[in-house]
Amino acid sequence: MKLTLLPTLAALILVPFLQADEGMWRPDQLAELGPELRAMGLEVEPEKLGDLTAYPMNAVIWLGGCTASFVSPQGLAVTNHHCAYEAIRYNSTKEKNLLRDGFLASKLSEELPAAPGSRIYVTVAFDDVTSKITGGLDANLSPRERYQIIDDRKKAMIAECEKDEGHRCSVDAFHGGLEYYRLKKLEIRDVRLVYAPPESIGKFGGDIDNWRWPRHTGDFSFYRAYVGPDGKPADHSEENVPYEPVAHLKVSKEGIGDGDFVMAAGYPGSTSRYRRKAVVENQFNWRYPVWITVLDEWIKTIERATADDEAARIKYASLLASLNNALTNFRGQVEGAEKVNLVKRRDNREAELNAWISASSERKAKYAEAIDELDALVEEVNSTRELDFYWSLVGRSSMLSTARTLYRLAKETEKPDAEREPGYQERDRKFIEQSMQALDRRYDPDVDRAVWKMFLALYRALPADQRVAEFDRFMGLTKGWDAAAVDKRLDGLYGGTKLGDADTRLAWMGKKSSEFEASEDPFIALAVALYRHDMEEEERDKTRSGRFQQLRPKYMEAIIAYERSGGKPVYPDANSTLRVTYGTVKGAEAADGLRYAPFTTLRGITAKYTGEDPFDSPQEQLDRIAAQDHGAFEVDELGSVPVNFLSDLDVTGGNSGSATLNAQGELVGLLFDGTLESVNSDWDFDPRTVRSIHVDSRYMLWVMDKVSGAHNLLEELGVK
Repeated sequence: MKLTLLPTLAALILVPFLQADEGMWRPDQLAELGPELRAMGLEVEPEKLGDLTAYPMNAVIWLGGCTASFVSPQGLAVTNHHCAYEAIRYNSTKEKNLLRDGFLASKLSEELPAAPGSRIYVTVAFDDVTSKITGGLDANLSPRERYQIIDDRKKAMIAECEKDEGHRCSVDAFHGGLEYYRLKKLEIRDVRLVYAPPESIGKFGGDIDNWRWPRHTGDFSFYRAYVGPDGKPADHSEENVPYEPVAHLKVSKEGIGDGDFVMAAGYPGSTSRYRRKAVVENQFNWRYPVWITVLDEWIKTIERATADDEAARIKYASLLASLNNALTNFRGQVEGAEKVNLVKRRDNREAELNAWISASSERKAKYAEAIDELDALVEEVNSTRELDFYWSLVGRSSMLSTARTLYRLAKETEKPDAEREPGYQERDRKFIEQSMQALDRRYDPDVDRAVWKMFLALYRALPADQRVAEFDRFMGLTKGWDAAAVDKRLDGLYGGTKLGDADTRLAWMGKKSSEFEASEDPFIALAVALYRHDMEEEERDKTRSGRFQQLRPKYMEAIIAYERSGGKPVYPDANSTLRVTYGTVKGAEAADGLRYAPFTTLRGITAKYTGEDPFDSPQEQLDRIAAQDHGAFEVDELGSVPVNFLSDLDVTGGNSGSATLNAQGELVGLLFDGTLESVNSDWDFDPRTVRSIHVDSRYMLWVMDKVSGAHNLLEELGVK
């Protein structure tokens, strides 16, 4: 059946009765929210927030996983320390450990190239292309045919958009594919590290404080964007010059107070607030618990393998930080779901939706069958969860992943560019090349081997009829698990491969698939052996995706109409596109008798200080705090400099580094985390518990002034 979009879809999405702090809104929706925003204190015209080519939205940029913002006319950009962590780690060595010591470029020539593949993306256009993606689709198309037509249309629209040199484009689905928008972003390829405080500031509290309040973390760093002498994006070169953004944010040294209006602009990764109950049950009853077990052992394996090797520890520092962050998050997800009975809440919502649909014969005819089919498809996906999960772990060997990527690139290069898989087109080649270059700084064969062996042990626990026959034959697992034989096979794989060498990896990028098939490199031979299975698995997934593309839009159409009938907000799930969320600076009632104050101060740093990681601090900082040398950044009511603050903003992963703005659109902080009580907001928003954590701009400026002596940057920011 041909999908016809409701002509009043915008009206359905923008409902009048909103909770002030709920919703990750597209900038184009904010004009309709004007009365609410003005009532809360916004002084910037709401209509201006929808203009991506002007202040302040044009200053908000994407790093491909985190958010940042331009804060000077010379392309200086501020983001979280943990968002710049890979660049800091990439430039660190055993002899010059920037993670430990921090980094400050006192002039442009001292700024360091970020890790290969680093990008700054400036969104310049955002267009509704729904009719061009799903318009005119034949109702009799098979799911696989539907998937392919949508995929081909998206690639064609991206190719047309990227004829404008120096831009990167994407076509993104909203409301489960009910809508599609094309995003056009200026792609800045020369990104340099300018300033990062020592890890003892930027990561103060470490994994112990992660996702918790009170926090005292200086989670901020600075990049700079560079372009060619002609002002256009260019690869890294000494001839490049700082990019001059259309807009940049003013960094406030006055900050904000309890109850003040704040908003955050950024690129939240993903939320699942409209997913069906069966998805929620699988996630919380199976996937999160399994991931917790795997992550715990993964972290321990890396720590054991790097215990006596500082160089290896530096290489895996970024990955370990990411794994520890995920482990804490997933544990919080499970605990939080039990506290609020999340599965039951989703069950109740679906019962209410079903009752609303059943109350009208028209609605029943329109939605009921599609929703039943959607539930059946979700159960089908869940039925292969064990194999899909443990097989995905097998692919996490850096050498196997590299070999698979290179062989797939060779196979795809044999096709016309328009027919290649996304990720292997000419537009992607530079990313693959830079990834191959960067691997040296994050790969150690002994560590990788130890981790892969751990993953193989998990995989081998699957029943024989669920395992991948091609892999078992290659690894000698067809007759069971023999630890000595597996060790010998791993020795042969890691000892026999040349893919650990960057020049070798880059050389393979230009070879034909027949050369891979004749190779004696053991990891390349394994990639070739697995290729047929990989393609069969991909075909299955594409067919499933085509079925979801048929069913989810109808489900979301029902959700939008149902939620509107109850006067509730309806906004798209996060999908790494530019969003704005708004609310106030606000503490929380964390538990009976436990209240979270909205601000922490310098006093908390000395109270937590132990002299050992993660509660260490530079001596200069401790001396300044002891002397109460607060400078212009002291807040009288606090009697100190504010370090972090809480708000009730609705955010998720990817919002890290988002500019926290006051009523005038000035930067008063950077969003970097949420409380442990908030992590379930990915699935179910509860205004009583959701709190976001921000590093206060006054603390950022105080550290730069009093601890790091970054007076050149303060001058550039216009802060005296």
